[in-house]
Amino acid sequence: MDSAVEKPQALLARMDHAARRIETPCGEGTMVWRVWGGGARPPLLLLHGGYGSWRHWIRTIPAFASDRAVVAPDLPGLGESALPSEEPTQAEIAAILRAGLNEVLPRSDAYDLAGFSFGGMIAGHLAAQDGPRVRSLTLVGPGGLGGFPSQVKLEKVISLHGPARVEAHRTNLHRLMIHDPARIDALALAIQDWNTRHGRTKSRPMSRTASLQEVLSHVRAPLHAIYGEFDAPAYPHLAEREARLRAVRPDVDFRIVRGAGHWVAYEAPDTFNALLRRIVDAPD
Repeated sequence: MDSAVEKPQALLARMDHAARRIETPCGEGTMVWRVWGGGARPPLLLLHGGYGSWRHWIRTIPAFASDRAVVAPDLPGLGESALPSEEPTQAEIAAILRAGLNEVLPRSDAYDLAGFSFGGMIAGHLAAQDGPRVRSLTLVGPGGLGGFPSQVKLEKVISLHGPARVEAHRTNLHRLMIHDPARIDALALAIQDWNTRHGRTKSRPMSRTASLQEVLSHVRAPLHAIYGEFDAPAYPHLAEREARLRAVRPDVDFRIVRGAGHWVAYEAPDTFNALLRRIVDAPD
């Protein structure tokens, strides 16, 4: 059924039920992984953004699950995954991921890696730790480049209910995630509400550091970056973001999706998926 007409909760439930669920150790509980599809092509690992879950990739997963395994975990302390036992560093979160990934995928399997926002920063650390297995690293509006404190102010939703909560989510999505307000549909609102109710890891302070820039010199995989033209945490400093990436990786393939905001994979899925398809289908 077309996701444009399928009710949000039905679509999310269908996607969830279609996945293979795997749990690996995390703190005093487990980290929850979901795997869709299969096939001969290398797996694609997708890491979501801060205060997010696998749902950030709702319009990406179906585009790739027909010819490869698509792996999308809930990062520690987000979605359904437990908090780590201590407040972790970015490198420690990546180590939890790497250990879990060894149970999710055969250890000999190379994979393509993409991370959005907070997940982009964590993806950089994972790629540095799991080097030989990472075929490509794609950073999607990543955090961790330092120097550009976000001016985005968000409405507090914790005490809101009903229509007031929905409207606060709509405001926050427009300010932070989606540039064109017409693209803020019922599905985006449902995802935002679920994600914010389940987020516990405080990702914003980590995303304000320069830890991604610091670790990229240790990443040997081909590096790609995709930004929406109006990516709220980066705007109007896209050129400076590109310069910071090129300072450590002059070879970075830097792409801008015109007219889109921070959550570019949701707002402009056809363009985003075409860019990611070109990356993951490239020969070794």
